Amino acid sequence: MVSRTIFCLSAFLVLSVLATSASSSEELSPYYYYHVCPQALPAIKRVVEAAVCKERRMGASLLRLHFHDCFVNGCDASVLLDSSPTIDSEKFAIPNNNSLRGFEVVDQIKLEVDKVCGRPVVSCADILAVAARDSVVALGGPTWPVLLGRKDSTTASRDQANKDLPPPFLDLPALISNFKRQGLNERDLVALSGGHTIGPAQCFTFRDRIYNKTNIDPKFADQLKSSCPLKGGDSNLAPLDPTPVQFDVAYFDSLVKKRGLLPSDQALFNGGSTDGLVKAYSSNAKAFGADFARSMVKMGNIKILTGEQGQVRLNCRKPN
Repeated sequence: MVSRTIFCLSAFLVLSVLATSASSSEELSPYYYYHVCPQALPAIKRVVEAAVCKERRMGASLLRLHFHDCFVNGCDASVLLDSSPTIDSEKFAIPNNNSLRGFEVVDQIKLEVDKVCGRPVVSCADILAVAARDSVVALGGPTWPVLLGRKDSTTASRDQANKDLPPPFLDLPALISNFKRQGLNERDLVALSGGHTIGPAQCFTFRDRIYNKTNIDPKFADQLKSSCPLKGGDSNLAPLDPTPVQFDVAYFDSLVKKRGLLPSDQALFNGGSTDGLVKAYSSNAKAFGADFARSMVKMGNIKILTGEQGQVRLNCRKPN
């Protein structure tokens, strides 16, 4: 595995795309809180590191929260809003219900940040973006300068979440189309899918693959059947790659060996246009780390709210 020092070189490479990213969102800056609350980012890091130390899986959960936020009407913390008479919470969308987790950690981060800042100046959307980065770093992955200054939405959309979040059953053309709608290309698709190097998935998401598909290593399929029966056990977990609490390239190595857990994972290495990238990442952790960092910056700029467009929520679970 490439050392943390080499992985951190990706932060330097990301700087080359900050100018491009900022051109579409000029109000975002990695130094947004430098003067108003320089203690904000260290506070987020402390809470994330403690949460990941307590439960290593939490790193994957916090990364996934940011992804599921950005893909639904942009990176505006809408995924954190609870149901109310005026809000149809995204938490109950099919891809999120009984699946997304880490909300209590976000609540803890918000309390701590508001405490050290003396007032609510850090948005929940920015908390999600920074917590995702700090989670990846805590599990041995790359770092990157997070562009900051997002505002929080006052609405959420369960219907939009059902439409925009890519289900685990998509083939490659559908995945490419899904990411393209968010302004993300094939390299972004493969790099961001590499986030599946950490965390588990539930049995119902891969049952059809292990029982009915042919593009899977038979021994791998047999191993999974013991914890994922044909009927029942829908919420039983299996790791997305052999090292689910270490951010590395084992995910891509698994795809090359036809050991991708989800159908949408193996679709990235199945005779299509993304095979080359998967193969390259499987043997080059430095390249994967740099591309993942760049794509995370790019994803973090999807349809952001700035200035008077949104608000800084006092409570991440409800509008002010």
